[in-house]
Amino acid sequence: MPIVVNLDVMMAKRKIGASELASRVGITLSNLSILKNNRAKAIRFSTLLAICKELDCQPGDILEYRHGDDDEEDEDEDLSK
Repeated sequence: MPIVVNLDVMMAKRKIGASELASRVGITLSNLSILKNNRAKAIRFSTLLAICKELDCQPGDILEYRHGDDDEEDEDEDLSK
């Protein structure tokens, strides 16, 4: 997936555990784990806002675009040719 979630990196920098962050943000540990392990298909802006507030960071510190990493749009274009 071309969008990579670097939540684990920011959590390590801020020295906060998953269960503590999930509790502070108001999401389940399971949902935080899905985000942290790059298995999420989407994230609500309200969740992203809460995570950024707790970690004192910007969305760009957590989300990264990697061009060419299994880009689904490129696959769709190839099928239409």
